[in-house]
Amino acid sequence: MKEKLNKKIENLPKKPGVYIFKDENGEIIYIGKAGKLLKRVKSYFLESADPKAKRMVNKVFDLEYKVTETVIEALILEAKLIKKHEPYFNIKQKDDKSFLYVVITDEEHPRVILKRGREKKEGKAIFGPFVSSSAIRQALRIIRKIFPYNTHTPKQLKKMKRPCFYYQIGLCPGACADDLDKDEYLKDIKNIKLFFEGKKKKVLKSLKKRMKEASESQNYEKAQKLKKQINAINHIYDTALITPPELEDEKIRIEGYDISNIGGKLAAGSMIVFEGDKPLKRGYKKFKIKKIKKTDDVGMMREILERRFDNSWQLPDIILVDGGKAQVNVAKEVLEENGLDIPVTGIAKGESRKKNELIGDKVSVKKKTLIKVRDEAHRFAQKYHKKLREKDFLK
Repeated sequence: MKEKLNKKIENLPKKPGVYIFKDENGEIIYIGKAGKLLKRVKSYFLESADPKAKRMVNKVFDLEYKVTETVIEALILEAKLIKKHEPYFNIKQKDDKSFLYVVITDEEHPRVILKRGREKKEGKAIFGPFVSSSAIRQALRIIRKIFPYNTHTPKQLKKMKRPCFYYQIGLCPGACADDLDKDEYLKDIKNIKLFFEGKKKKVLKSLKKRMKEASESQNYEKAQKLKKQINAINHIYDTALITPPELEDEKIRIEGYDISNIGGKLAAGSMIVFEGDKPLKRGYKKFKIKKIKKTDDVGMMREILERRFDNSWQLPDIILVDGGKAQVNVAKEVLEENGLDIPVTGIAKGESRKKNELIGDKVSVKKKTLIKVRDEAHRFAQKYHKKLREKDFLK
């Protein structure tokens, strides 16, 4: 039986796709995606494979696979098949409430947003579950470059006095700027929906038809836009979605924030970046607090986060703030105002100041890594605050 399996593995193509592991009874026990099916599947059967992977591999007696043109299509197919079959080794890893879903809302200006299983509501369409949070976030970034979509709630749109940052860089269709062709936008939303249904060919057919019509009516600007969308779909660059050989998620990007001040004076804020459990120092940023001149750590946290999300820096998978519920809540508010859905976790010291209590969203990162991030953010903020004090002393 195992000989038959080994032969199947050796004959796997070096192409993107989805692999399906089955037990001795023919039951599907695990479904995964791959950038190269042969390399990914072989990695499970190596001596150096992860112990968790080995436990699963011992139960694998057969496999099937489905080839896709791109990794992003493999990601979408993986979610579709997991939803249909609910394989044991996929579902046992996470409670359904922890899985991520792509939700297209049923609103005048539909939003495309990510929601946890426990938060997902019936909308225009719901796709998932997606196992890898970093992969689906990266996939949405790719899709948004092709079909810019709205992330602002109707309530936010009423309050907005100026276009959002994403409109300025071409990722928001313009509901926030009163510059939205509603008919065209709804067509883009329909194409996003079709893409997540695995109907890429139908999307391309629709775009080509619309491009021809625009060209024939001499609307060359529209025809050019549609041509760019067609080219982007035909040349999706999605290597960032490829999973490494281990049976674990891509290196998760964590941003840690802290405030350092004495009585509100010369206050400094820090943003540090970790990839997995290692600091990425080229991503560090420091902030001199400009608006607040009194002791108000929560207000200062809001200020640095607002300034951070006014920039087009790479988005994190997790945000960590030094503080309790107030700091976590203000971070969530800033994210919502910017149309972003990123998990936020805080570390509170507790009444004794010795406790490290996790507050906010549950994340798939070890507590000791989060503490390491918090400590580094604290060190970096203190270092900058000390520098500001020294400059002030020398005046």
